[in-house]
Amino acid sequence: MIDSFKKIAKELKNRFNPKFTIEIGSNDGAFLFNFNKKKIIGIEPCKNIAILTKKKNYKTIDEYWTQKLAKKITIKKKADLIYSANTLSHIENLNETFKAICLALNENGVLVLEGPSLLPCLKNNSYDQFYCEHVYVFSTLALINILKEYNLEIFDIKNLKTHGGSSRYFIKKILNSNIKKKKIVNIEIKKEKRYGLNKISTYQKFSIRVRNSKKDLISLLKKLNLNKKKVIGYGATAKSCTVLNYCKITPKEISYFMDTTADKVNKYLPGSKIFVKKYEKLKKENVDVAFLGAWNFKDEIFKKEKLFKKKGGKFLTHVPKVRLI
Repeated sequence: MIDSFKKIAKELKNRFNPKFTIEIGSNDGAFLFNFNKKKIIGIEPCKNIAILTKKKNYKTIDEYWTQKLAKKITIKKKADLIYSANTLSHIENLNETFKAICLALNENGVLVLEGPSLLPCLKNNSYDQFYCEHVYVFSTLALINILKEYNLEIFDIKNLKTHGGSSRYFIKKILNSNIKKKKIVNIEIKKEKRYGLNKISTYQKFSIRVRNSKKDLISLLKKLNLNKKKVIGYGATAKSCTVLNYCKITPKEISYFMDTTADKVNKYLPGSKIFVKKYEKLKKENVDVAFLGAWNFKDEIFKKEKLFKKKGGKFLTHVPKVRLI
């Protein structure tokens, strides 16, 4: 993720040469730190996280993004660039969000939004993208309809591997004729329509696949337990909570989870009440199967646990179908 933010920061600076940038949802500064302190402001309502960037003398406002805040920080000049990654999905009031963006963005400015994308979500059967914090998972078709209300339009799109499949949308004001729309926008629209994202039947079929995935996962876990296999969880993610609670998985099926995040260690996963231990390398003599709670980091995890795999250790995933790897 840090590499991803470095790369996009460099790309945006080279492509748009912004004199003043706003980041909505600046988190721990992974994107923010790639900019000149005098040319960027971070918006991060979590005070305990905002302090991390404030300590490095980056201007960070620990408030929610609103029209009132947008007016306050753009009294002298409006933003050339507004960037927000993995934040819009969490905000229920899109009307307030986009009205504030329109107030803060100058007439020739660019808005860049990125987050989990609906098409790969449906293709991968990754229903765990839908959890308490994800109010929305966007498609290009949906975002186009939303943006019209605010005289905004998409002019470029990049598909990313992060979060199991994300989209980065480049957006401008409709009246800005200096930037031309790229062919990729119509290609993405056609792709989504071809898959049927504009049809209710697509979501009805998805719901059937999700129910079947649940049955398959429960069945496989029961089989592993009958065969006396030790199953643990790898990555105590928000995504995994959706799977665990939907499938009614308990410590009987998955003994415990491991995670590298200090704040999660020695606590219990919500609902399933599965204990979270501090991460340590997987050992075949202690664990037979590790359920991938962080399946979207599968490649990194497999590199990390080469010895476990070499000695016959298995990983369990539900994406795109329930199977042992």
